[in-house]
Amino acid sequence: MAAEWEDLGEDRLVTAETNRQRAQVETTADVDASAVVGAGTKVWHLAQIREGARLGSECIVGRGAYVGPGVVIGDKVKLQNYALVYEPARLEDAVFIGPAAVLTNDVHPRSVDVEGRLKRPKDWEAGGVLVREGASLGACVVVVAGCQVGRWAMVAAGAVVARDVPDFALVVGSPARRIGWVGHAGLRLEPAGDGLWRCPQTGRRYVEHAGALRAADAAG
Repeated sequence: MAAEWEDLGEDRLVTAETNRQRAQVETTADVDASAVVGAGTKVWHLAQIREGARLGSECIVGRGAYVGPGVVIGDKVKLQNYALVYEPARLEDAVFIGPAAVLTNDVHPRSVDVEGRLKRPKDWEAGGVLVREGASLGACVVVVAGCQVGRWAMVAAGAVVARDVPDFALVVGSPARRIGWVGHAGLRLEPAGDGLWRCPQTGRRYVEHAGALRAADAAG
């Protein structure tokens, strides 16, 4: 991927002072002064980007979307309306997060501790979700803390992801289970014999081996 989590690259990012100059940030959006928003990114009405978050270039953050503290997002990522991305999530380039999808961060959520005291951030350890390059999460998807969604995978609307999703997998349901494969174009692949799969749109071929899929030309 183009964006590295440790350093997205100063040439692709803008400082807090220039967020509203090189990115399109609506006046009703709440972008923390310490957040960094890449050039060409659009942040729509009522979205909130918390402290220390870093977004790459040409992203879209929809109305009412939430990006938690320290979340790192690559280039050309779409967060649709009211998507919630809790820290310390990591989204690679070209990821799609559908409307009202939620990336959670607490495997054992409780409001209070065993002594009845309100829990504070120091009282629990956040577990981030990793969404790999090109993956898509449909509307109202929930991803449980600590899970990884593989490269170019497709998670159907309403699914609950409770374990890692392989690259190119098409998963549905609660808990999410694989029912097929998808290619880079997002369409369900067709079997082509001898462990091969074919994209009906592009004709690109993919190889299945030991429960995993890769592009036959090894470019993907």
